Amino acid sequence: MPNYFVFDQSNSSFYGQLTNNYTEPGMMSPTDMDAATNNREFIATASNSGTLGLLGGSVIITLQISNPSGSGRTMYISSITGGINVSLSLLSSFSGSITLYSGGTLTSPATVTPFSTKFGSGATSSMTAHSSTSAPTGATALLSYALTPGMFTLPFAGSLIVPPNQTFTMNVSSSLSVAGVMANTATVSWWEV
Repeated sequence: MPNYFVFDQSNSSFYGQLTNNYTEPGMMSPTDMDAATNNREFIATASNSGTLGLLGGSVIITLQISNPSGSGRTMYISSITGGINVSLSLLSSFSGSITLYSGGTLTSPATVTPFSTKFGSGATSSMTAHSSTSAPTGATALLSYALTPGMFTLPFAGSLIVPPNQTFTMNVSSSLSVAGVMANTATVSWWEV
């Protein structure tokens, strides 16, 4: 069966001079797809959960990615994802938020190993990652908003740029005023050039 291009014919007023077919595809892909192909796309993730008593409480996870001075690379944040899972039917007592920061100090940081998005490549990131179950101190907030239970995604497509000697920090926090089980997750994906 011939492949007729109904909406993109050369005699049409809508002719775009681009015909997508299987022998000569005209297509574009996001930058992070090319970065992944070239072993430069990475992901770091952290999570924290807690079983809260009768009076409730809070669950916090902070993920920090630092670009060391002298790394020779710049970090371009592709997306920020995560979520809050609540095992409770009384969500009227729930509050949650995400805050993105520049800089900051973590309390009792744990090392997080960035993972290359090209499986089996063995590529390692020039960035260092840490997590904490406390909110950061001394950080400058650049974005903050309320969250509901469930997943969230912030697609930045490289518009958050972390040059050498700078630090990106994200914090996901949630609280309940009654008993329940909560789990918070924070994930950052980026490419390095």
